[in-house]
Amino acid sequence: MRIVIGEDSALFREGLSALLESAGHEIVGRAATGPVAVAQTRAHRPDVVVLDIRMPSDAEGIDAALEIRADAPRTPVMLLSQHIETRRTLELVTAGGIGYLLKDRVLDVDEFLTALDRVACGGTSLDPDVVTRLLGAARATNVLDTLTEREIEVLALMAEGWSNAAVGQHLFLSERTIETHISNIFAKLGLGESRDENRRVRAILAYLDGREA
Repeated sequence: MRIVIGEDSALFREGLSALLESAGHEIVGRAATGPVAVAQTRAHRPDVVVLDIRMPSDAEGIDAALEIRADAPRTPVMLLSQHIETRRTLELVTAGGIGYLLKDRVLDVDEFLTALDRVACGGTSLDPDVVTRLLGAARATNVLDTLTEREIEVLALMAEGWSNAAVGQHLFLSERTIETHISNIFAKLGLGESRDENRRVRAILAYLDGREA
């Protein structure tokens, strides 16, 4: 893959570049600020953009991601953060082709590369800790009150980007049972008929609407 990296820490940026290059990817752009990352993305049209959320100021990476997606809506973006930040991410994640991982996850190289591949292919990959935070916030707004504990488990794994088959293997359930749970989730969250991938993403994000302060 051809990748642009936006990260204000030179040490982390170069370490990430070395990791990705060792995995056979090409780094076509390196940026220490959001505007430079946007410019390099426009110039190189990479397969995926990796952005630090705070680069270097609060939400500069999110601003860059929004600008990149406004310019080229199908550009996959992987957001990285030292701490969980949920503000303004709703605008991004609803469209798919978005990842959001804590930087510690990069240390698990195989998991990180798998997540990056998923995002580059148009999928979604959310950090389990981010999902937990979002699910907790959702409970406060009573949006998930109609879901069973099992449906919440399925929803959390969906948010991490797992396929139906993978969710079934993790929960020791058949794929058909998982499909039934997902259909129930869609119905309970009031999601109408639409493309399945869009509904999967919307199922993760529907309960986030209106929670931002």
